[in-house]
Amino acid sequence: MIVTGASSGIGRALALAAARDGFAVLLVARRAQRLDEVAREIRTRGGTCETLVADVTAPDAPDRIVATALRAFGRIDVVVNNAGAGVHGDLLAQTDAAVDAQWQLHVAAPLRIARAALPHVEKVRGQLAFVGSGLSRVPMPEYGAYALTKAAVRAAATQLRRELGARGIAVTYVDPGVVDTEFHGAMGVRRSSRIKAASPERVAEAILRGIRRRSATVNAVPWQTAGTVALEWSATLADPMLARIRPPRHTADEPIAAAPVAPASVATPEPPQNESPPEPPATFDTALERVARRMERVKLSQTFVREALAPGATLELNELAMRWAGMPNKNERAALREVLDALATAGYLESMGDETWKVLRAPG
Repeated sequence: MIVTGASSGIGRALALAAARDGFAVLLVARRAQRLDEVAREIRTRGGTCETLVADVTAPDAPDRIVATALRAFGRIDVVVNNAGAGVHGDLLAQTDAAVDAQWQLHVAAPLRIARAALPHVEKVRGQLAFVGSGLSRVPMPEYGAYALTKAAVRAAATQLRRELGARGIAVTYVDPGVVDTEFHGAMGVRRSSRIKAASPERVAEAILRGIRRRSATVNAVPWQTAGTVALEWSATLADPMLARIRPPRHTADEPIAAAPVAPASVATPEPPQNESPPEPPATFDTALERVARRMERVKLSQTFVREALAPGATLELNELAMRWAGMPNKNERAALREVLDALATAGYLESMGDETWKVLRAPG
């Protein structure tokens, strides 16, 4: 079994459950340390696994994933496309780059991986699984492009099931429900307490049952799916209620220590004639000196930051965090925010408000 997004949440729980059930598992994710922790736990329990550190949206990722699975295990029975992350914000407030990043992660990458694995899955009359969301049926405010990409995942799974069934390949769509994972924290919002979140382990067991039964659909938390279907059927009658539901912003445990930056709409006063304006740091390295230890702790490289600074580009915190960490936790997100604020203070960026910065100049 190949499991993407296997370093945390549903993917981690599924990898552990599948290994207990007798699967050899290829764990795919961006965070090497976390992958190693999951692999160590599987092996300690007597299971078999291999790890691959990869960004599933990278052009070479599908071929690397398939080649690694075949080299390690000689066959591919099941592919579970689970990797995912959300970006908070109104849909039309998100840039083309932010929308495309969601599309690449949730739709294009899973389809490319399925295409690369298809000949090998067909040999064993195996299975493809796609993890969706209740938001595919009932989009909610401020989930940006996430809802529309998950609707595309649901449609893709249905289409592939009808196209591949005659070739002996089962295709499963998973509605996981609201799950107690890092998903909301990585988006920078708090999960609503009005709906009890399911454990990743419960969802993983439901997915595993669906794989054993070659189910077309897995509703991991049936009562949640039933509620979502009822809201979907109510159509516009539910709009007034849903429009009022906004995910509350998350406050990180660690304060973000950064110098305040004037909003873009407020003019910076001219310095008195007898004073010289402060000079920006002479170098890119100097600008990051005060956050260097923070960057080291979360393994945020200066190379990644440097390459993001294309003059005229717009940087969004969530989108940039996804490019760096896949599904960043709140500490990784806070650290990246500190770095961007430090660069704004140094004159490399201009704060546009709402966790967005414009790149003014490239590193020297």
